Amino acid sequence: MTILLRARNAVGRPVVTLDGEELALVRDVVFSDTEAVVTGFTLAKGGLFGGPIKEVLPWSAVHALGPDAVMVRDRGALTREALRGDGGAGGDVLASRVLTDTGVDLGEVTDAVLQVGAEARIVGYEFEASPALSERKGRRQYIPAPETLSVSEQALMVPAGAVDYVRDDLAGFGEAVEDFRARLRDQR
Repeated sequence: MTILLRARNAVGRPVVTLDGEELALVRDVVFSDTEAVVTGFTLAKGGLFGGPIKEVLPWSAVHALGPDAVMVRDRGALTREALRGDGGAGGDVLASRVLTDTGVDLGEVTDAVLQVGAEARIVGYEFEASPALSERKGRRQYIPAPETLSVSEQALMVPAGAVDYVRDDLAGFGEAVEDFRARLRDQR
């Protein structure tokens, strides 16, 4: 079973063991630059004086990511080893422009959309629509991402055909992603 989740919705979730012990809170989601998969989470202490901690949670140690918590088997899931990306040039995509490969500016990225199952993978982006999408201007929208991305800190490049699959809620977005990716595979 897979679920769709905005990356920012994982931030602040407690990390708990299968025995119910709360270990930390998710501080940030770390992605592989070129594969668009979650490699893990940076963590923070809970409570009034909570701040970042040196331990991190690699995705390989996550038992489940649910609507209320990140589950791990035990305290041994946390490590001080650095979360490794792949050294790509993706960078932080938040606040980047969403551009089609034909040069149309669709808006500004506000979040990544994850498909969570055995792994957590970016399948699309939430963005605030620009005037180019006149009927959607200023509203939060979701656009599917191709399986291979072109991303810099300034722009997220998507095929012009992705506009046909833009949705305004997550409910039908999973199907839109699958349809979009199938269309791209058929065009090869």
